[in-house]
Amino acid sequence: MKFSVINLGCKVNRVESDDVAAALIAQGGRSVPLDEADLVVVNTCTVTGEADKKARKAVRQALRANGFSQVLVTGCASAIDPGEFRRMDARVEVVPKGRLSDRIPSNPEAGALRMGEGFRTRVSIKVQDGCDHACTFCIVHVARGRATSVPAGRVIAEAVAYARAGAKEIVLTGINLGSYASEGLDLAGLLARLLDRTAGFRDRGAAPRIRVSSIEPQDVDEALIDIMARSEGRICRHLHLPLQSGSSRVLSEMARDYSADWFEALVSRMYDRMPMLSLSTDVIVGFPGETEEDFLMTRDLVERLRFSRLHVFPYSLREGTPAALRTDQVDDRVKRLRAAELRRLSAELGRRDYERRVGTVEAVVVEEDCALTESYHEVPVPLMTVPGDLVSVVIQPPAKGC
Repeated sequence: MKFSVINLGCKVNRVESDDVAAALIAQGGRSVPLDEADLVVVNTCTVTGEADKKARKAVRQALRANGFSQVLVTGCASAIDPGEFRRMDARVEVVPKGRLSDRIPSNPEAGALRMGEGFRTRVSIKVQDGCDHACTFCIVHVARGRATSVPAGRVIAEAVAYARAGAKEIVLTGINLGSYASEGLDLAGLLARLLDRTAGFRDRGAAPRIRVSSIEPQDVDEALIDIMARSEGRICRHLHLPLQSGSSRVLSEMARDYSADWFEALVSRMYDRMPMLSLSTDVIVGFPGETEEDFLMTRDLVERLRFSRLHVFPYSLREGTPAALRTDQVDDRVKRLRAAELRRLSAELGRRDYERRVGTVEAVVVEEDCALTESYHEVPVPLMTVPGDLVSVVIQPPAKGC
């Protein structure tokens, strides 16, 4: 079978799309351009109204590419309104995320690995799905449903399969990763088990390191901080920790479960245990009712907390969420200006974080065009290495590009 996969949205979607591609390749399939595909899989996103538009556009593009391909639509947008996609064409089949593995079975232990040509060097494993929170700007908890965890035994078996195949960085992903709970293990317990079970794979010089993907701040407990601090880099001392706003009033109206002061105290404890910790974050600007004072609180807090990277999102109205019903929407021009200011600050914070690491030693995973440090900075590919290697380097002054 000739197939094509269109992925939209978050890192969890990326893992699911790569699982589909790997499963089809293991069954003898071949990835081809859209106009040659017998099967097109569109993995959709619905986090904003704009994401919905992109999902519909991608399906229409797949249908126009040729007149014979079957178009399988899955993901969050199709979960919110499956009928909208079915009505596009008789060739469209909508498959819920929970049934995707039944429709296209994937078994990493049997060889359906997301490694090699067409896949990323760093391997992601989805260990959790769904969310029990209900932030007022977000509809993902509706599309994905309640929080669920992949059984620990299955996660460990998959990680071992990738370690055996030579993967040198394993990234744990989930919609609400910190809620992980299976077989008596929380996230810290799962990490401890993974460290133990993958320690023996030292071909080409090192056991794989493990990276924790985005995690909500209220889920970072002392056990997680402790195992990261004690792992000596086998668990990357980097976290993506969404802040969203530096104003406690705005955080409350977002239905976030913490205040700005609490968040700052958490980050301070983490830096105390791991002085060279790298933190990135998400920030929403222009949430309904956000004042200039609220924005300045956000700007000042992210600078104090020394984030290495900001993912800045101008608030985008999403129908079906409480925030979309508010009458105090912020002007689009104001949102653009605030976003631009924070993006400039992000570039400066990234430069500062990198420069404080110059002269220190960090392990890097080699990719095609660059290498990724433990602290999530891109550096030039070290000499005498190939994609997939995990090696230690002295961080050099920044060069132009990677």
